[in-house]
Amino acid sequence: MLLLKLFFAFIQVGMFSVGGGYAAIPLIQEQIVNIYGLMTLEEFSDLITVAEMTPGPISINSATFVGMRIGGIPGVLLCTVGCIIPSFCICFILAHFYYKYRSVSGVQVVLGAMRPAVVALIASAGTSILTLGLFQAELYDIVPEDIRFVELGIFIVALFLLRKYKMNAITIILGSGVAGTVIYTLLGAV
Repeated sequence: MLLLKLFFAFIQVGMFSVGGGYAAIPLIQEQIVNIYGLMTLEEFSDLITVAEMTPGPISINSATFVGMRIGGIPGVLLCTVGCIIPSFCICFILAHFYYKYRSVSGVQVVLGAMRPAVVALIASAGTSILTLGLFQAELYDIVPEDIRFVELGIFIVALFLLRKYKMNAITIILGSGVAGTVIYTLLGAV
């Protein structure tokens, strides 16, 4: 029964995460943490961190990690397939109609109207990731006293290096991981 719930949860994620993987993060959180209570917010934050660092689409990586954590290999298969099926079907149908009607001006109007919604979903995912990383809480549960100063410092330095020196994002991600590991190791030794 639990595996079936996971399968249908990720079908919903795959169906409604318009805009890519980062748009799927709030949907996955809603299904796995809030509705079914299968993970804590801290476990979900760790899952997103690993899913971002792993090669591949973040929504599929998240589905795979949730499936493994909760249902083992059958969970991996069901969650991943559940996440992929809606996108595959929708893309297949849309590609057919797009190639048939791409010269119609109304199609371009509809695509233009979807852009703000996609930007809003990505902004929501970014805000969710930022609050989880800096406060280990959702946006409406933020308490200023709970700020994690190590993560804030790493975020500020990473953002500065990315914007000012146009450093490679992979280098910044790896450097941030090393910096966090070193800092927490030193803090743990004190």
